[in-house]
Amino acid sequence: MARIKSRVRRFFSLLLPLLFISAVHAEQTPVPAKTVTVEAKNETFAPQHPDQYLSWKATSEQSAREDALAEDPRLVILWAGYPFSRDYNKPRGHAYAVTDVRETLRTGAPKTAEDGPLPMACWSCKSPDVARLIQKDGEDGYFHGKWARGGPEIVNNLGCADCHNTASPDFAKGKPELTLSRPYAERAMEAIGKPFEKAGRFDQQSMVCGQCHVEYYFDGKNKAVKFPWDEGMKVENMEKYYDTIAFSDWTNSLSKTPMLKAQHPEYETWSAGIHGKNNVTCIDCHMPKVQNAEGKIYTDHKIGNPFDNFAQTCANCHTQDKASLQKVVAERKQAIHDLKIKVEDQLVHAHFEAKAAWDAGATEAEMKPILEDIRHAQWRWDLSIASHGIHMHAPEEGLRMLGSAMDKAADARTKLVRLLATKGITHEIPLPDISTKEKAQAAIGLNMQQINAEKQDFIKTVIPQWEDQARKNGLLSQ
Repeated sequence: MARIKSRVRRFFSLLLPLLFISAVHAEQTPVPAKTVTVEAKNETFAPQHPDQYLSWKATSEQSAREDALAEDPRLVILWAGYPFSRDYNKPRGHAYAVTDVRETLRTGAPKTAEDGPLPMACWSCKSPDVARLIQKDGEDGYFHGKWARGGPEIVNNLGCADCHNTASPDFAKGKPELTLSRPYAERAMEAIGKPFEKAGRFDQQSMVCGQCHVEYYFDGKNKAVKFPWDEGMKVENMEKYYDTIAFSDWTNSLSKTPMLKAQHPEYETWSAGIHGKNNVTCIDCHMPKVQNAEGKIYTDHKIGNPFDNFAQTCANCHTQDKASLQKVVAERKQAIHDLKIKVEDQLVHAHFEAKAAWDAGATEAEMKPILEDIRHAQWRWDLSIASHGIHMHAPEEGLRMLGSAMDKAADARTKLVRLLATKGITHEIPLPDISTKEKAQAAIGLNMQQINAEKQDFIKTVIPQWEDQARKNGLLSQ
């Protein structure tokens, strides 16, 4: 009996510490925090961050619409068969992000949520409502369906919650609390060895901008956004990636080339330039520290040309005066522009010559190497010019890409001359009159009168319905 009692005492002496340890661990197990819904209404944060909010709102002063197709009608031919041949304006202030994607001819004139030419992904860089919807529905739920489905939901312009963890207590105290609000951007940064949470402050500043100012494509049946960085960020790396997966954005309606359309690869080109290599960030140049009327320092959210705040941007590093640096930048911009036009002339001829070859009975086997050259030439040209600030970010890389594009275009045209000769065509292939945007659009068969009329009807009838629905659902301030 004594032996039994001894064993019982020993059992409890071993059991009690384990129960105590388990209890301690149970007490220390954190309770999962309730997810705070992303607040997309930018004015919500004006009381906490008045200077930042007012300077962000001032991006509405950057209101001019510059028609890139009217300035350079060659673009219409290069993008024949793609919505960019209808309408392409140069970028303006963030305050117009939603307005511009609604009103561009590229998004069509959908009548219902299931109508229209483009997918939901086309909203992805336009609004903090995107982060809200991804949080609410998941990425698959957000990307599913047509662009028009997002009309009543995506209504607030690019703003606070796109770049900041606005639910953080530290954000309420005035700290930036940067975040990647797009999960696909976070995965892309990890793919190039830059996980956001492990990145330093300066890297994070540029990575936040790099959520949108990047090259991307629409992947899979759901047309989800993906950055083509699996092989690297240079133009040849991305080209290899796209070729490997046999991806094309569209087929040029003249040459029948499976084409790639570059978007706005500022993060890639900045990374390749002198500023990126020395970790001079987007913020340093485009969002400098400035003083308010009371002498308080804050980050200027009126994102724009560094020369507009020369003393707070360029002069922090450069000893030259403003006029001297402006001259250097202007010369680089002109050099890139001149080579850009030469490449475009070659590509325009190549597209029409390829059409002539098809019309003369060329086979797919005969055309394959030619179309590959056209594809690669235009991709390299497009990646260089789609980054509007490449003359500042990476002028040497811009010229290198354009030089490579020129070589590829010349290769395509040399092969076309030989192929056309075998079809009995030895004369120069004439070009239609493409001296204006309107003439170029007519040359590729666009009925711009109908396209514009349909869009105007959409703007007058559908957009007001979207906004009314958004207000009823509390997504827009009254």
